[in-house]
Amino acid sequence: MPHDPPASTVLAGLDTIRGRQEDLYRDLHAHPELSHQEHRTASEVAKRLAESGFELHTGVGGTGVVGVLANGAGPTVLLRADMDALPVEETTGLPYASTVTVDGTPVMHACGHDVHVTCLLGAAELLAGATGQWAGTVIALFQPGEEVSDGARRMVDDGLGDLVPRPDVLLGQHVLPMRAGTVGTNPGPTLAAGDSMRITVYGRGAHGSMPLAAMIVVRLQTVVAREVAPGEAAVLTVGSIRAGTKSNIIPDRAEIQLNIRTYDERTRSDVLEAVRRIVDAECRASRSPRDPDVELFDRYPVTDNDAATTRTVAEAFTAYFGDRAGELGRWTASEDFSDLTGAFDGVPYSYWGFGGVDPDTYDRAARQGRVSQDIPANHSSGFAPVLDPTLDTGTEALVVAALAWLAPHDR
Repeated sequence: MPHDPPASTVLAGLDTIRGRQEDLYRDLHAHPELSHQEHRTASEVAKRLAESGFELHTGVGGTGVVGVLANGAGPTVLLRADMDALPVEETTGLPYASTVTVDGTPVMHACGHDVHVTCLLGAAELLAGATGQWAGTVIALFQPGEEVSDGARRMVDDGLGDLVPRPDVLLGQHVLPMRAGTVGTNPGPTLAAGDSMRITVYGRGAHGSMPLAAMIVVRLQTVVAREVAPGEAAVLTVGSIRAGTKSNIIPDRAEIQLNIRTYDERTRSDVLEAVRRIVDAECRASRSPRDPDVELFDRYPVTDNDAATTRTVAEAFTAYFGDRAGELGRWTASEDFSDLTGAFDGVPYSYWGFGGVDPDTYDRAARQGRVSQDIPANHSSGFAPVLDPTLDTGTEALVVAALAWLAPHDR
């Protein structure tokens, strides 16, 4: 007797959990927590994983939570969601908008991590409720501190590799300013490496620091054009310059903050070296009284999807989503998801995107060529994924991708 595909059977339970997922999402959105402060979120995650029958590991890397559900012999699949929010004041006007502040700083889920948590908890519940459809082991990993680039590394350093079975594949996803209901995959470099740099330069007397800083900023604009090989991509953004307090006082120091995005380790190294070389040379040319201080922080790896793994995910998505599955392409956003490979050397991974923008709103903006102008992107104060069909799509994607590896149940 023929049987329905496992994904369709497992996901038939969506109707029964949709209301709980929406309530959970609203609650998480209204109660965001900054990086490594995700105590309330982690507690809710642990409670729900336990209710679904997962073996729990809490406090991993600080506030990380890992659930393991073993269901007989078969492959092991790790599914990951991040939990932290951002220091952003929400302007969405939603009835469940965040009013949280930490030491006077507004906090908001401006990057969709509340969506990620909700979807992974939903996928975990559905897989746990349909163990007759698959065999193997599911690891549900909820990571802190993605927004400060060190959450995955902290979990690895805290012994993640010794806590759980070695996975056969690592899978993750991100809600993006795409049409809700769609999913997209991309083999190879997909999200950029991110490097933030803080540079302090020094001046004295009439040779103040601000003219020196201005000359450095102008010169830095040549890096991408002159230092990056044709065919490679890089973005260098000077996001902040701070110097002085009064119009008639010449400051003796200036601070420049910049961010660099690249997709290739050689390009990354070349751009960073070029920045240091230009800063040093301009300081010498201006007879700076001391060497500049250069600090690298918030460093993210390239998300370089394994081609074969991503092909498997893409084929599963096409079979389930039909024409709602497509190509993601490269994004200049950065992620620390791939740092989890530090606990499982050699394990392949794939990371995809799914849409969170109301379809009518997105289509209207697309027709007018105004997607980038009219659609609030991640990290925006107006970022607000629609619940329907975003939560369903994110939950479906995790289940479908996991079942592409998990063995069919021996009937």
